[in-house]
Amino acid sequence: MPRDYYEILGVEKSASPEEIKKAYRGLAKKYHPDVSTEPKEVAEAKFKEISEAYEVLSDPDKRKLYDQYGHDGVKQQFGKDGFTWDDFTRADDISDIFGDIFGSMFGGGRRRSRNSPAQGESLRYDLEITLKEVLEGKKVNLDIPHSVLCDPCKGTGGKDGNVTTCKTCGGQGQVQSVRQSMFGNMVTVSDCPDCRGTGRSYTEKCPYCRGTGRVNKDAHISLNIPKGMEEGMRLRVAGEGNAGYNGGPAGDLFVVIHVKEDKVFDRDGSNLWTGVTTSYPKLVLGGEETVTAIDGDKVALKIPPGTAVGTVLRVPGKGLPKTNSSTRGDMMVRVSVNVPKKVTEEERELLMKLDASAGSSRGKKSKSKLRDKIQETIDDLTN
Repeated sequence: MPRDYYEILGVEKSASPEEIKKAYRGLAKKYHPDVSTEPKEVAEAKFKEISEAYEVLSDPDKRKLYDQYGHDGVKQQFGKDGFTWDDFTRADDISDIFGDIFGSMFGGGRRRSRNSPAQGESLRYDLEITLKEVLEGKKVNLDIPHSVLCDPCKGTGGKDGNVTTCKTCGGQGQVQSVRQSMFGNMVTVSDCPDCRGTGRSYTEKCPYCRGTGRVNKDAHISLNIPKGMEEGMRLRVAGEGNAGYNGGPAGDLFVVIHVKEDKVFDRDGSNLWTGVTTSYPKLVLGGEETVTAIDGDKVALKIPPGTAVGTVLRVPGKGLPKTNSSTRGDMMVRVSVNVPKKVTEEERELLMKLDASAGSSRGKKSKSKLRDKIQETIDDLTN
């Protein structure tokens, strides 16, 4: 049984004429035999199938018959052999899309010749830096392999730069061929097979570049990595990509930044997160711990009385620089408590005494009295 036309084009039965045309245009670009990556026989069959579906669904009368009676309603519109290209009446609806695929096959624009100036390929280099280098910036020296114009032949590909105009294409770099197709005579423009689209020929290749006009060479680049760089940011180094073609400019080099994971700090934009471990008495009574910042400074971190485990304390200005700014973010310190795995019998008794005192004081004693009791226990533990 033939496939449903709506299914073939991938549209709903309620699709508008514009949606049907858009769907067909996309499939035509994909399955035309001259551009499809599918085997030629498969592409031709698929292209014919979608064209038949479009022929019916783009015509209001044929679509009405199809919606009412299915394939039986429209088969009389075609010959005894079914749909053929003689039945296809919608070439004008889609002729503009083939200008993008085949250049001037419908009398449209022309492909740019290879002998026109063109920029060389851009290159990518991945560079890993540390959080400390994000803080301070860094100067790096890179050796980047890229292509440059062959100096002996001046990029022409001919020995000693001796080249002539290609006789096959007359220096245009392109040739045209005409063939018959379902849409009539089709003019196809392609690169000249003799000069490979350059428009130039030579009797003897340059021995240094073997006729390519370019040779490989390492570029030695000194690059300043600014402060505050973030993961995935790119630095563009103009003109350090591959050499251009036919007098065109060289491509660019893009250095992509990757920030190495740090063992102490987690990054959140310009802020840094770390942790500090303190004791239970300091959480209750208040105290001080020393934290080392990313720049190596020792910071005295004040722990307020009554600090809960997991509290985050902020140290202003000890984070990373903001991008394109000298202003630094903050260091965020999450507080945790050091719980010993083993205690002596004396410590165990004192802790149980403290726990009992704390329980009996709930709702009865003031916070200051509980704090005094804790301090007494600490004194007992340290004496």
